[in-house]
Amino acid sequence: MNLIIPKNYDPVLSLRQTQEAIKYIRDTFQKEFGKALHLERISAPLFVPKSSGLNDNLNGVETPVSFNIVELENDPIEVVHSLAKWKRMALKKYEFNLHEGLYTNMNAIRKDETVDNLHSYYVDQWDWEKVISKDERNEETLKTHVKEIFKVIKHMEHEVWYKYPQAVNHLPDDIHFITSQELEDLYPNLSAKERENEITKKYGCVFIMKIGHTLKSGQKHDGRAPDYDDWNLNGDILFWYEPLQCALEISSMGIRVDEKSLVEQHELENFQDRLSLPYHQAIINKELPYTIGGGIGQSRLCMLLLKRAHIGEVQASIWPQEMIDECKKHKIYLL
Repeated sequence: MNLIIPKNYDPVLSLRQTQEAIKYIRDTFQKEFGKALHLERISAPLFVPKSSGLNDNLNGVETPVSFNIVELENDPIEVVHSLAKWKRMALKKYEFNLHEGLYTNMNAIRKDETVDNLHSYYVDQWDWEKVISKDERNEETLKTHVKEIFKVIKHMEHEVWYKYPQAVNHLPDDIHFITSQELEDLYPNLSAKERENEITKKYGCVFIMKIGHTLKSGQKHDGRAPDYDDWNLNGDILFWYEPLQCALEISSMGIRVDEKSLVEQHELENFQDRLSLPYHQAIINKELPYTIGGGIGQSRLCMLLLKRAHIGEVQASIWPQEMIDECKKHKIYLL
């Protein structure tokens, strides 16, 4: 069982107060976030046809939950892992203009996940996507959007403090930028997760850039599907999380692939067969807008702001009975 029990843990809020706080954080954050990045809320699917190529392949080894329906009996339907690619299609379909964007509530099932304090079979996040120009596909654009997201999260700390002063977690005042290769050079003898912990503990909040390519060591910092993020223009936002003594990833985001980087990344992964799928062809033929986008974990944000020890305290999911029982002994009440 993968479980960390913080010493002398106190959730502060009751179960009903926690539910109230969860709603407050989610309602308030999405309004502030949408306003800051000029995003419009739209509806999104829970599942897509496998043949569309729209599902997120994550690290390439996870198997989506799938089923068949009568009308498409020869085309399996997959529960989404995320909406990384679907959002870009939606921007075209709904005729979003330059610097306009969308966000949506994304719910997913990741059945291959190993559950622990931070990971669940159930994923809930705000998926967002925004139209940019070809010449805006650069590091400056990426960093500008990262800073805006950090500013909204930091503002949420003050909002939560005003309403729940006894429960709020205090966050750092700034975010530090570093590439995955710079991080490996800094801590060459540590694993990727250990490096994340060291740098995040040092700065409080970091954005680790350029994730997906093989590093000088011959290893990748982390896996990334080759068909949505440009691996030279992406990254993760991590906060140092004192209760669990580890880095807590709140967002994965990036500037999306163009017609060139899509092909290059598929060749590196030997996935050229995917390039014939409708979504991939639309990028190659320049039929989709150039975009930046990502996901922000809803439950993880609630966990971060309320200083909770387990993601199950802020979302309803399924946990091993042994974990439920052990958590209860230490005032960690899983929903």
